[in-house]
Amino acid sequence: MQEPISSLVIVGGGTAGWMAAAFFAKRFADTPLKITLVESPETGTIGVGEATVPAMKLFLNDLGINEREFILATKATFKLGIDFDGWHKPGAAFFHPFAPFGVSIAKVPFHHYWAYARHSGKAGPIDDYSLAAQLARQHKFALSKDDASELARFNYAYHFDAGLFAQYLQGFATARGVSHVPATISHCRQCPTSGMITALVLDDGTAVEGDFFIDCSGFRGLLIEEALHTGYEHWNQWLPCDRALALPCDHQGQLPPYTRALAASAGWQWRIPLQHRHGNGYVYSSQHLSDEQALVELEQNLQGKPLAAPRVIRFNTGMRRKTWNKNVFAIGLASGFLEPLESTSIYMIQTALNCLFNHFPHRGDCSALSDYANATLSDVTEKLRDFIILHYHLNQREGDAFWDDCRHNSIPSTLAERLQEFRETANLRFRDADFFQMTSWLSMFSGFQQLPHYQHPKVMMFNRDLVVEELAQMRNAIGRISGEVTSHQQFLMRSGLMQEQPSGIYLDNP
Repeated sequence: MQEPISSLVIVGGGTAGWMAAAFFAKRFADTPLKITLVESPETGTIGVGEATVPAMKLFLNDLGINEREFILATKATFKLGIDFDGWHKPGAAFFHPFAPFGVSIAKVPFHHYWAYARHSGKAGPIDDYSLAAQLARQHKFALSKDDASELARFNYAYHFDAGLFAQYLQGFATARGVSHVPATISHCRQCPTSGMITALVLDDGTAVEGDFFIDCSGFRGLLIEEALHTGYEHWNQWLPCDRALALPCDHQGQLPPYTRALAASAGWQWRIPLQHRHGNGYVYSSQHLSDEQALVELEQNLQGKPLAAPRVIRFNTGMRRKTWNKNVFAIGLASGFLEPLESTSIYMIQTALNCLFNHFPHRGDCSALSDYANATLSDVTEKLRDFIILHYHLNQREGDAFWDDCRHNSIPSTLAERLQEFRETANLRFRDADFFQMTSWLSMFSGFQQLPHYQHPKVMMFNRDLVVEELAQMRNAIGRISGEVTSHQQFLMRSGLMQEQPSGIYLDNP
């Protein structure tokens, strides 16, 4: 009979480490499992991505965390999607909302009608048919009603301070029995026959023993790579950006309920609104731009006074050859890195945690469990990778060396097949591993002006004028609804989630 493990050791704190600690403290409450988190006091949170996707709400609900308490503790704001500025061509923008576009007509999905009318210039960009996109454009926010019509439904995520989030989860986890050991790890001990990690040896000589280890040590991969030499699969041939320059600034103006991704000369710049500051950064290719040039370009686009010294973060896009190797499971940056273009970093932490729980180890042979877990996470990550590559591949920014290279680079066969499928059928097939569904792909196809060759016969049988009228009615209904909604900033203040001082600086409630 299998024997359960008795000790779980998490290496590293930050967002990944404390999410893992909180998650397993909740999952294994009232059990003998001992959970210990060891983190170096000198190591801070990278904090490149402070934006999330709607799956973050599921994480909070799963842990029983009150949304209001979370927002106040992390100085969070709401997020309706991402604004892509200049990605298709300079001066052109489109929106990726957390919401569907339009509504079906006569059992045929909306996008078939939209593409049919768009071909003849009788329909606007697909953004026009999304309430979330229109609210975001107007810097407005409201909570969607449970009984709202299909056209008025939308989802949301958050922007939050990653450092404050880690602190909040630390309190949550330690209150539920997680042992916190603030110490620097000198080295680890391994079984001479199996290679399994048996203990972490700290600088003072103390040993922290464990049955299973979660590596949240960041890019370094203290256990998964330095100890176990797992190997890394590089994806730089498709995603050439290998630097991120982070620089927060103070507030200037309103709080938009979306993340902004601005195409730049050799990559893109993010802008993330929090209650107490704006997060800014530049993800770029060092083959096309120096760190000094990147800083100049980023500073030129700041909309507020810098609040800290700029930080350059070097990374290699890709993933470990195994997420789970022997008795080590890597989470967060230790498992790999996809640039924060679609705010998937924290989502991947959630996915990894759920995957590990569903394949949780015991003291016996766990090779079958680890094989299934590795295959699952590889599939999920590769699908995220393809969606991000799509953003670069479809660009029409002719004359910029970086963007020309991205457009002409080869793409994975899995992505090429999806592009071909959409052109030929106006549809895509999805599996459980696909996080981004049809709405997300449609936002990209529309934004980059990619229309399918196929037109649904039933749509073509409709009178074109009636189709155009139906689309206009949808757009008008969205306009009426958005006109009744207050600003994002006012929503936060009226809900008691934020208060405004006479100086115009926004602070969380005491």
